[in-house]
Amino acid sequence: MATTPEPVPLDYVKLFTDGACKGNPGPGGWAFILQHPASGKAHEGSGGEAHTTNNRMELMGVIRGLELLRLPLTVDLYSDSQYVLKGMREWMAGWKRNGWRTADRQPVKNQDLWVALDELKGKHTLRFNWVKGHSGHPENERCDRLAVIARDLAGHGP
Repeated sequence: MATTPEPVPLDYVKLFTDGACKGNPGPGGWAFILQHPASGKAHEGSGGEAHTTNNRMELMGVIRGLELLRLPLTVDLYSDSQYVLKGMREWMAGWKRNGWRTADRQPVKNQDLWVALDELKGKHTLRFNWVKGHSGHPENERCDRLAVIARDLAGHGP
């Protein structure tokens, strides 16, 4: 007898993110894909900066995706950035306790973005999923393409 699949909760989304930089620092781009499985709807976003770092762009993809969420949700975050995932899962709590300083008392790099991400993180239940970059994962590959396009546009400036 076939089983009926469990319905997808309405308060659940998937967020796929990526960042790209040409040079570090250099022109950079970020991108995200936000999927709401219960409705089948998806939203993509991307942007870039003329002079930035890869880590800042990785963080911006997550921030811009989470900023779109109006209600508290369960979010499966998919990223190929260990910096983002470990930062959110392991390092952020200690940085906050230490006044946004690392274990060796140095200021946390990209503190402005980590603080913004911490505020957004507090509104949702996040689950962290690592995706190997450039491994054929469809949403990761799409985010990479969008981030590279945004990076290339940012690198051409006004």
